Amino acid sequence: MDFSLVVIYLGFTLAAYSVVGNDTIQTLGTFLSSNERKKWWVLWLFAGGILSVTLIYGYITHAGDVSYGRLEKYPMPDPFAWYYILPPIILMLLTRTGIPVSTSFMVLTFFNQKNLNDMIIKSISGYAVAFIAAIILYAIVANLLEKKFIENPITPKQRKIWTTLQWCSTGFLWSQWLIQDFANIYVYLPRELKVWQLLFSLVIILGMLAFIIAKKGGEIQKIVKSKTNTVDIRSATLIDLSYGIILFYFKELNNVPMSTTWVFIGILAGREIALNFMLRKKENRKNMFKNLGMDLLKVFIGLIVSIVLVYVVKYLATL
Repeated sequence: MDFSLVVIYLGFTLAAYSVVGNDTIQTLGTFLSSNERKKWWVLWLFAGGILSVTLIYGYITHAGDVSYGRLEKYPMPDPFAWYYILPPIILMLLTRTGIPVSTSFMVLTFFNQKNLNDMIIKSISGYAVAFIAAIILYAIVANLLEKKFIENPITPKQRKIWTTLQWCSTGFLWSQWLIQDFANIYVYLPRELKVWQLLFSLVIILGMLAFIIAKKGGEIQKIVKSKTNTVDIRSATLIDLSYGIILFYFKELNNVPMSTTWVFIGILAGREIALNFMLRKKENRKNMFKNLGMDLLKVFIGLIVSIVLVYVVKYLATL
């Protein structure tokens, strides 16, 4: 067997686990937190169904390219050397520590460093837009909605309504995230998949997703739970909807891959600041800024590690 094939499919499998394990919580974190009482396989069927539809739709509409055109500037390496499996391995190790590393920087930059600047600019823009939009949105709804959510537990009748709304908003967000991040996984496979490759890859990803959901999100779920009232299904619905709209905007902007991690951290930061000031929680302000600073520091660490990894391994490969 050609060794390149081993690297290709091993790399894809590792990338699938790493990307799903690291990035899924950005989109499904609030969903998992507010639906902890439901069976894990019910949540998996919901998320897996949307994933399957999004993947197959991209395959049909983009002539076998499930990345929705985001891998146009990332040609398949020839040959596929052994060191191409290093990014997902390192990403997997960092994920276990709870660091929200950007898979776009970690994986895609390894395949084409020339697009790094465009990805950084778009990702930082995503953080800024998400941060500002979240501050404005939650400054408006803090007293109108969030304060009521905190002070008034949800009733059984309200839960039925909000459950429907949350599952709709999560489904929308999940589909927009998948369109952005499929590129991080499928960079290891041909740009025009055959049917058997599509089905093989779908089975692998669904298996990884089942494992992550059964584990209730893993270490990175702690970032979500540390924020104000994110376990409330009503608050989770607002977070998912605003995140999904911002991802939709950047999806339509251009085909340059971006770090959805930065958008996610930006929304949580803007939301936390707005709620803290609008609800006048002065006693928690110092800890709030400390926690938000740590979140931002973690994504910067992920960016630095990604860039250093790319150049170090590329240098070693030339020796």
